[in-house]
Amino acid sequence: MRLVFIFLLLVALVLIPFAIWGNTLEAIFSQNGAIDWMRQYGNWAWAVGIGLLIADLFLPIPGTVIMAGLGFIYGPILGGLVGSLGSFLSGSFAYILCRQVGEKAARWILGPKDFDRGQHIFKHNGGWIVAISRWLPVFPEVVACMAGLSRMPIHLFLIALACGSLPLGFTFAYIGSAGIENPTLALGLSAGLPVLLWLFAQYWLRRLASAKYP
Repeated sequence: MRLVFIFLLLVALVLIPFAIWGNTLEAIFSQNGAIDWMRQYGNWAWAVGIGLLIADLFLPIPGTVIMAGLGFIYGPILGGLVGSLGSFLSGSFAYILCRQVGEKAARWILGPKDFDRGQHIFKHNGGWIVAISRWLPVFPEVVACMAGLSRMPIHLFLIALACGSLPLGFTFAYIGSAGIENPTLALGLSAGLPVLLWLFAQYWLRRLASAKYP
């Protein structure tokens, strides 16, 4: 099945930079290292943080550490907004880059059957996959790329991406601002938020659809 093969290939492409540069970048972007690195840019620390989160598409930069650093610098609210925006833009770029391949090329890459299968999966269940994937290692970039290749409806992708990115950004900003050393409880309580947000989004989308086509 080409769909599975392409998925595994994308996972491998994400993991290869980890194997090459992972230890080096983790040493540079430790919690204190990330804060010091962003602070040296003064008033532009927020933009550097967003840039690092987008760069996580190609390099093994610890995104959650960057978000926690933004929370330490800007506090849980503004830091959460910046971290969420960075995560959202990262997923959006991955989706757009892969969608730009075009339907004809995507059908050739995935094969006609798997392309149709991918479209069906991401049209009907893609929201769950995208929203939940933001909390998992490796998978956010891969899922966003697969959603782009499968041409998941862009409005569904962006809403689901926001449902996953907002809790992620604000949770880690809070952890960074509060200096929580063992964030297990905070992470556990907030990990279910993407599911709740997507449930609300689905309800809202159904209401809009019923209002438009009574």
